[in-house]
Amino acid sequence: MEIIERDVVIVGTGVAGLSAALGLDAARLTVITKTGLGEGGSSPFAQGGVAAAIGREDSPALHRDDTLRVGAGLSDPEVVDLLTREAPERIRYLLELGAHLDREPGGGLALGREAGHSRRRILHASGDRTGAELVRTLTEAVRRLPGIEVVERTFAIDLAVADGRVVGVACRTPDGETVCYLTPAVVLATGGIGRAYLYTTNPGELTGDGLAMAARAGARLIDLEFVQFHPTGLGSGRDPMPLLTEALRGEGAVLVDSSGRRFMTSQHADAELAPRDIVARAVWRQQATGHRVFLDATKAIGEQFPTRFPTVFALCQAEGIDPRVEPVPVSPAAHYHMGGIEVDERGRTSLPGLWAAGEVSCTGVHGANRLASNSLLEALVFGTEVAEDIRNTPQRIIGRSPLELPKTIETATTDPDSIVAEFRRLMWERVGLERDEQGLSFAVQRIQQLEAMTGPAVGEARNLLAVGRLVAGAARHRRESRGSHFRRDFPKLRPGTPTRVSWVDGSPQSALVGVA
Repeated sequence: MEIIERDVVIVGTGVAGLSAALGLDAARLTVITKTGLGEGGSSPFAQGGVAAAIGREDSPALHRDDTLRVGAGLSDPEVVDLLTREAPERIRYLLELGAHLDREPGGGLALGREAGHSRRRILHASGDRTGAELVRTLTEAVRRLPGIEVVERTFAIDLAVADGRVVGVACRTPDGETVCYLTPAVVLATGGIGRAYLYTTNPGELTGDGLAMAARAGARLIDLEFVQFHPTGLGSGRDPMPLLTEALRGEGAVLVDSSGRRFMTSQHADAELAPRDIVARAVWRQQATGHRVFLDATKAIGEQFPTRFPTVFALCQAEGIDPRVEPVPVSPAAHYHMGGIEVDERGRTSLPGLWAAGEVSCTGVHGANRLASNSLLEALVFGTEVAEDIRNTPQRIIGRSPLELPKTIETATTDPDSIVAEFRRLMWERVGLERDEQGLSFAVQRIQQLEAMTGPAVGEARNLLAVGRLVAGAARHRRESRGSHFRRDFPKLRPGTPTRVSWVDGSPQSALVGVA
């Protein structure tokens, strides 16, 4: 195995990874991505915007309050304070880098509203191309910096460990060779786990790689049971499911059943702008009783669709739907994982030498239910925090021995495609929007059987199965309903102080007392 020494290695090139890269001045910085730079992950496909309290009638304190309320008692107020306080500065930074954010006719930044927000504070780019614009801006800035090595189409296999410290990452190159990048600082910014579910808005490469690697290395994980399902994926049968941004509902689009009846008004005082978990379950229950569900924006947006929401308009047109004059079929889909590698406000994990940022991490900001448009913001803020912490932390010199280096393992003979297909359906049916003891127990047992069938073969299937088992186990452990986690057999909040449960090696560890 070839060993390459670097000062810092970042795995992932979404908004979090790129933000971390821009904040580092290491002479030997390597950024690894299993796709092409600026191409993969959820960030380029994020239609929604970035939340920041920059309006005259808004404040970071109000943004904080909204985030804590939607988090259902499990968000960390101190970390939320940091996020909402830093938000305006991150927007200024993006503008300095050349980001093109939407503006009002008078020249001021245009602000939209989305579910759970008490003010209009959502910034967009080209209506519904915000993630793509942020990735474009950050990618161009990274390309301008000297000294950054970008390694594309390379798959991170596992972390290298020595004396309980992460000292590198083993990767498979495009030509099938195994290389270990030896470094005192590894940053995981690998995104979420959406591909674990049959229906997801996430691209195919979101297979939980970083979370699985951290778990195998013994890192502490937390809040794994909290998976956010977006209420309005485009119900066209495509995989992944195209997203219909929440901004549509923010501008007045409504959800109706096949008879044209609007049903969210009877579910929540905020109707279509209720927190995502409430809206998603309402849509799912309509479908469970045999009704189709549609998003009707004909009155709210109508003829303005092509200019205000060009991405959504193009997606609908590709499916033969004209959202200007007809409702659009929708379905819930796995969208975002609130759980992840447990980190502090600097992005430090429980393992020395390992940092994490973005969706693969869990800062405590989102609690049991993420507030809309806080995900890109979290990636911007904590990617930067990670970089600052690494810059200010003397890095330990790593020797080459003794290292626990991952070994290349031959692919199992069992067809992984069929196993992954069964696994994704299992997760959707048993570990999805509504859960119970019987379904979760069956899911854990069956996933273990699927893991035994595949063996320890290096690849995405191995990571998906590991992550699915962890999520199902955590969901089984939490015997209450809270935020995105709904148990049919425990449909109420558990009396007493809420807790956040952390996990190491698949076993529950300390329970952190809820702080909101």
